[in-house]
Amino acid sequence: MLLSVYIGMEVVIALSSVIGNVMVVWAVKINKSLRDTTFCFIVSLALADIAVGALVIPLAITISIGLQTHFYSCLLVACTVLVLTQSSILALLAIAIDRYLRVKIPTRYKRVVTPRRAGLAVVVCWTVSFIVGLTPMLGWNNLWRLQQNGSISSDLIITCQFENVISMDYMVYFNFFGWVLPPLVLMLLIYAEIFYMIHKQLNNKKINSSHSDPNKYYDKELNLAKSLALVLFLFAISWLPLHIINCITLFCPECNKPIAFLYIAILLTHGNSAVNPIVYAFRIKKFRTAFQKIWQQYFCCKDTPALEIQPILIGAQPLILPSL
Repeated sequence: MLLSVYIGMEVVIALSSVIGNVMVVWAVKINKSLRDTTFCFIVSLALADIAVGALVIPLAITISIGLQTHFYSCLLVACTVLVLTQSSILALLAIAIDRYLRVKIPTRYKRVVTPRRAGLAVVVCWTVSFIVGLTPMLGWNNLWRLQQNGSISSDLIITCQFENVISMDYMVYFNFFGWVLPPLVLMLLIYAEIFYMIHKQLNNKKINSSHSDPNKYYDKELNLAKSLALVLFLFAISWLPLHIINCITLFCPECNKPIAFLYIAILLTHGNSAVNPIVYAFRIKKFRTAFQKIWQQYFCCKDTPALEIQPILIGAQPLILPSL
């Protein structure tokens, strides 16, 4: 009964993740004002979430039924999950750094953060994600331990489960302490600094009514930073329970871990891929408008006006920003 409920929830999450994140990519495609560097990273995050719904969740369901597979086939499935998780973390870090630069150097931002550099940053994020996620394929796995205790046959056929193939030393010391927790802490510090700089600018008595454009700029930046910080918060609360369970598995192997808690933790990690489009729709006006346009034009077959770019002036330079 518990397994059936788990599988049913996974199917719902998979469909929601794929549909929602396809809408995100589609919205960026049809709305020119969403084609700046921040939304380039958001698209990268959405593509990882689409892969979670279309690839990782079906594989997770397959694993949950105790499929007998070759050790390295099961290991590749587990590593795929790790690659996509790491790509999400690094995309969130890139977004945080991008927002920091946008607030720190608003007049020079367009010259410093060019589309080419943003594209290079996305490539670097995915490259690091593959290196980190595929490290177990290079030898840091449980094959030797399974062979030592006789838990695997000579043809390397095993019951495919995450803990059977992935070393908890790797998951805790390398993955969690090295590539999950530090980026999360760094992002927390970056957003704290962003909010501090924005509030400092908005409270600056030297900005009077004749300089309303900077005020408008920082108001919009504050709203967008809040939305993206919410995405980060949801990511953290979705993934930390599973990493905490991994820590318990490593440091207290005799401790009892109810299977229901493990299923809930897994569902939280997968569910995170489906919530980001909901956050965008409710918190970012340009996304909400684009989603409505997609629905009306492509599903209701209604003609809708083109989405326009709205410039915001900072000093002598126009910056194209999303309305919130």
